[in-house]
Amino acid sequence: MPKVGMQPIRKLQLVEATLTSIERHGLHDTTIMKISQIAGVSTGIINHYFGGKQPLIEHTVLYLLEQLRTTLLDKTRGKCISAEERLDAIIESNFSGFHQSVAATKAWISFWEHSLHNDRFARLQRINNQRLISNLRYSFKQILGNADAHHAALRMAAMIDGFWLRSALSHHAQSDFEIAEQHCKAYARSLISAQTWSTEHNQRVSQFSLVSEQ
Repeated sequence: MPKVGMQPIRKLQLVEATLTSIERHGLHDTTIMKISQIAGVSTGIINHYFGGKQPLIEHTVLYLLEQLRTTLLDKTRGKCISAEERLDAIIESNFSGFHQSVAATKAWISFWEHSLHNDRFARLQRINNQRLISNLRYSFKQILGNADAHHAALRMAAMIDGFWLRSALSHHAQSDFEIAEQHCKAYARSLISAQTWSTEHNQRVSQFSLVSEQ
């Protein structure tokens, strides 16, 4: 009879073994046998908890998504921070230590590649993308208008994803991740400054037009 509370421990063990297998062999060559050997359990244990490789891989992707969510919550929950500081926290969460690890980067890249051909992975990728954009839009909205906040969020999300991917594929990943994080923070500030200047400029032009008409 299994010990009480063993299920979440065992599931985490199998997820970590899956990440290790993807790191070593890639997602395509990751098998139930390889995962079980890394975890030190029988293949029957994996089938018992997940029912096969595909559900375990999907659970591993959900684990990656949850790590993103909890990292951001840890940085923001219960804290009185500005919109700019929250934007920094979102960026830092995407470039956190866990998501810089070789196991996580290889898993993310494999997941993105498979999402092109797998509907369930594609759905998870849409959730991940929408969550990032929603978090960014919420912060930008406190500074910019609704329409401007949406466009800023789309640009910022593309910048984060692009810099993350370039860093993950780099031969100097750790230093490149650090540089990428700083570039993304600077870009967030530039989006705010550019839009604020544009708004103020339009207001001045409008006021000047009204004075001229008088």
